[in-house]
Amino acid sequence: MKLPKARQMAGGGILMGIGVLVGAMLTSAPGDAAIRPLASAALPGSQAIAAAPAPVLAKADATITTPQQAGYAIKSVLTIDGPLGHGNYYWDESNAPATGPLLITVDLEAQTLSVFRDGHEIGVAVILYGTPEKPTPLGAFPITQKDADHVSNLYDAPMPYMMRLTNDGVAIHGSDVEWGYGTRGCIGVPTAFAKMLFEQVKLGDVVIITNGQRINVGDAVAGV
Repeated sequence: MKLPKARQMAGGGILMGIGVLVGAMLTSAPGDAAIRPLASAALPGSQAIAAAPAPVLAKADATITTPQQAGYAIKSVLTIDGPLGHGNYYWDESNAPATGPLLITVDLEAQTLSVFRDGHEIGVAVILYGTPEKPTPLGAFPITQKDADHVSNLYDAPMPYMMRLTNDGVAIHGSDVEWGYGTRGCIGVPTAFAKMLFEQVKLGDVVIITNGQRINVGDAVAGV
């Protein structure tokens, strides 16, 4: 059953160490070259593979004196009342400045994506991600292309608000985020959330995909 998009949700998105927010391994998403769901499921994130080394999620050091040394500091996370469900997301820019560097973090284990502007979390959503046959790669990926009306040339499937991460087609895009489904390596988010994210990001903004790495307020992402 598809859950309504709502503002229910979970303390701090993927960075607060709240553990796995939603159960079951995902198979393949409607609108993303769908294949049938699997009858049985692996642990979330257990099939992820590393395509590039992910930046160290490093704790901020009091002796740091330059922005280059500090990396990308996490200044605040969203306060959300309960756990996110499939198809749910939360977006609130009220605690963030109107401008500032953007960072997107994805945790396959928690099955969530978080968006930060100038270190302040402004959005969080439950995601779909790759199957064992087509896993989502781990690492740091700059956004190299944006296309609001993209259609996959491999699967002839719509990928609304596509933000490309790899040359072989892995991207963040709008999807019907339903329990029991997944993608062919892409990161699917609710389409309304994808539209807001698409409007925020620019080419070159970094997306960090990990499988269980989390940081808290006061920590920093090195190398961003």
